[in-house]
Amino acid sequence: MTQTTTTPVAADPWADPETSNKMAIKALILLLITFILGTLCLQGFNLVFNQVGEDVGAPAQASLITAFPSLVLGIVCFIYGSLGDFVSLKRLVVAGLITLLVGSLFGFVANFFFTANIWTVIIARVLQTAGEQVAGSVFLVIATKYLKPSLKVIFFGLYTAAYQLSASIGVFAAGVLSSIAWQYLFLIPVVTIFFLPTLLKNLPGRQGGNEHVDWLGFTIFGFASAFLTLFFSYMAWWMLGVAVALFIIFAVYIHKAAKPFITPDFFKNTRWLAAISLILVFYFTNYCISPLFNAIGTSVYGMTTAQVSTYIVWAFVCAAVVGTSSGWIMGKIGRQAALITAAVLMVAGFVTAALAVNAGFLVLTLTACLFYCGVGLLYSPVVSTVIDTLPQSESGRGVGMNDLVMNVTASIGITVIGSLMGSQSLAGSSITGATGAAAGYANLLLIGAGVILLGLIVFLIFRKKIYSQN
Repeated sequence: MTQTTTTPVAADPWADPETSNKMAIKALILLLITFILGTLCLQGFNLVFNQVGEDVGAPAQASLITAFPSLVLGIVCFIYGSLGDFVSLKRLVVAGLITLLVGSLFGFVANFFFTANIWTVIIARVLQTAGEQVAGSVFLVIATKYLKPSLKVIFFGLYTAAYQLSASIGVFAAGVLSSIAWQYLFLIPVVTIFFLPTLLKNLPGRQGGNEHVDWLGFTIFGFASAFLTLFFSYMAWWMLGVAVALFIIFAVYIHKAAKPFITPDFFKNTRWLAAISLILVFYFTNYCISPLFNAIGTSVYGMTTAQVSTYIVWAFVCAAVVGTSSGWIMGKIGRQAALITAAVLMVAGFVTAALAVNAGFLVLTLTACLFYCGVGLLYSPVVSTVIDTLPQSESGRGVGMNDLVMNVTASIGITVIGSLMGSQSLAGSSITGATGAAAGYANLLLIGAGVILLGLIVFLIFRKKIYSQN
């Protein structure tokens, strides 16, 4: 009688809650560090994009260094969030870290050893952004699916704090490196490739169902948004025409496609439309404060970017502190009151900054702290408000659309403000009493205040409709 032996099947460690919890924590720590280093680069380049634009001979298009990566960020946030439900997280992380490494090395080599060019900077930043966001998206998927409830709150809080912390470090690092060579900013995330072996040991490798990914829809929407952003930088009307045509094609496509990434029903939900308009307005100025204050410091006060960064970094620290407490604050005063308070703080920050352009950079820093306290408080109430206008079955796509709209409107905002800042078209005089270059910056700050005030007015008009079924 022949004895047959069977090879035992290895147990899946992710099937055991205790084991999966321990492995998840190990992976989450490295993913969080990767996310911090990637976001650090984004905020660093946001501070010095005017200097980079001058160095590469394209000052008028300098804002695209921030605009395009933020546009890509919105799109990949949606894609990665969807892919995380059914594609191997190991494969996602491998692809992301390699893309991040390629973007980092390409950006440094192409702009340090060869003649720096605006488009090699933009391409490198786009690759870095697309790569680093894998870490952020996989972090959220792991924390949601594999952590026990008592730890989920802690790690979501760490994620919020990490964004603001990386912003403050990025501003400081950019200030220091700007006096040496801004190209070194590209190299900051390179170290993350060494995390790969540990991540591969502690990430789940299995795949879920055979889900459809609407690549064509993402592509059409992405190109439409890109041409809209380019229009605000170059003011070429044919670009606006292409953007409008692509948005029309996108509207037709989502009506005809079998499984579009966003359905026409989204746009028939009037509560959602009213709520998403808040993000369109409130996040328009999201990337504007750092470059504006850097420009004021260098042109009005004769400071270096390194000196400016030592002041502005405290504004991001304030945002981190308020951001991590925003859930608690919202629980105490309510969601509507928290949103109104955030908007008032942002308007007050812009207006007081406009009035204090010539009052000293320390005073200006205090106004930036005021603004960023509002930014830190805004995220939780505005996002929860938008998500609650959608049925539970559409909440995932709702989160993705929030990311898309936040980053598209911010990329257009920095393009518009950056172009006005570079042209000095608003310089000369201001109702604040400032003159010359200082007047131009005061006027831009007042425009920022007007945009946020518009968002507050929109909220006050539509809040009964937005919260009608809550």
